[in-house]
Parts: sequence; C-alpha cells; structure tokens
Amino acid sequence: MHGVAGMSVQQIEGATVRPLPTTKIIARDVNVHYGEKHALKAVDVDIPDCSVTSFIGPSGCGKSTFLRCINRMNDTIASCRVTGKIEIDGRDIYDKTLDVVQLRARVGMVFQKPNPFPKSIYENVAYAPRLHGMSRSKAELDQIVEASLEKAGLWGEVKDRLGDSGTGLSGGQQQRLCIARAISVNPDVILMDEPCSALDPIATARIEQLIDSLRQHFCIVIVTHSMQQAARVSQRTAFFHLGTLVEEGPTTDIFTSPKDKRTQDYITGRFG
Repeated sequence: MHGVAGMSVQQIEGATVRPLPTTKIIARDVNVHYGEKHALKAVDVDIPDCSVTSFIGPSGCGKSTFLRCINRMNDTIASCRVTGKIEIDGRDIYDKTLDVVQLRARVGMVFQKPNPFPKSIYENVAYAPRLHGMSRSKAELDQIVEASLEKAGLWGEVKDRLGDSGTGLSGGQQQRLCIARAISVNPDVILMDEPCSALDPIATARIEQLIDSLRQHFCIVIVTHSMQQAARVSQRTAFFHLGTLVEEGPTTDIFTSPKDKRTQDYITGRFG
C-alpha cells in the first residue's frame, strides 16, 4: 500500500480512501492596498488542485480582490499595491522575472458578465491557442476548438454554426463560450468571479454542472454571493469579512459547524 505520495487509491477494510489532492496555490501574508485603503489583510490560504474552492462573504469584503491577485489583474490598477507571496506549483507569481502574459494563460478568468469577443464562435476559442503557438496546423487548431467547446458543454449546440458571432448566443451559452475560451490553452487554474450572477436558474444549473465536471482536470476558484451555490459546487469554502479571511475549510464544515462566530452569523443571515 502506497502512502499519499504514491497517490494510489487505497483499500482499507473494504472502504476506498482517496489521498487528498495536492496543493496548487499557496498564499502567505497577502495584503492589498488601494492608495490609503487596506483592502485585504494578511491572507494565508492553501488551495488544492482538482477541486473547487469558493470564496464567500458580504459585498466589499475582499473576495474578488484576492481572486484578482491570483492572476495579477490588480496590476492594471495604478493605485493598487500587493505584498506577500502567492505561489502556483511552487513558483512565486509576483517574481519580477515572471512573464505576466504567460501567467494569465496558465490562470484563466471567467467574469461576472459573459464577455465573448466580437468574433465568431470558432475565433473566440481559437484566439488564445493561436496567440500562444499551441497548434502547428489548422487541423490541430480545429481539434483544440472542438475539445474546448466539448468540455464546456457547448459543442453539440454550436458545431454547425462555428462561423456565427459569439455575441449572438444566449447569456448562458455566452458564459459557456467564455469558459471554453479560458480552457482552450489548458490552464492550471480557472478563476470565476460570480460566473452565474447574470444568468437565469436553468443557465446557472448548466454552469454548475459544468464546474463540477471541470474540477476533475483543473483547480477552480469561484467567488459567489450565493451560499447555496458554494454548498453545491465547492469542496472547500473560504469566508471573507472586512478584508480578512476569517476561516477556510471543507465546505461541509464551514456550513454545518463554523469555528468563528462571524462565519456563523453570515451563514445564518444575521448580516451580509
């Protein structure tokens, strides 16, 4: 029988025990300032691979700010200053020698409002793989586009109209197209900032099913205002309040037996 390092499935007294997923992202003492405002305070968290981690908390609590630290999107804000350390697969992403363009290829982002490029469905997905030189022929690029749309649960709906504009799709389809675009370069991490808030309940259910299937291949971090969504899609949950990461742990534990009174008050609706 192997130890965890062997990563084999173990049989113990008839029960199948799977080793914990490896840690993908490590954050230590992460602080974010916007000018004089201290928006995120000393965040420490480990985020596992091949699973979904939800960030929950009231509006303005720092969860989206922290999400944007993971692909350095805060760099685009002149007044923003980030300190501390964030590592992905052991590499410090704030290392000055790191290529930020390559980082953002490795860390895909799906936004609150679907934002397909004003291009064809095909070009929306093909754009990044072509930019990063991931295909040597049109046939290879076709394969990447099909595989990405298939993984995003969209291929069956659009395979006969790949030349149509991506902006002509329904809201839910547009969001799945944005997910296909994010996974087309085979990233290590997918960040999702309120990916269902602009969608109806049926489209939301489709995206949630998709997130559940994608977690087998990717480390997914999702910011959500919906505690029900966090409970449905994530294996781990982190609760933020007033710029502080209050507590983080298995989703079931956070929702059934939170350690901190602030978490309990938020989950039971006493504030938020």
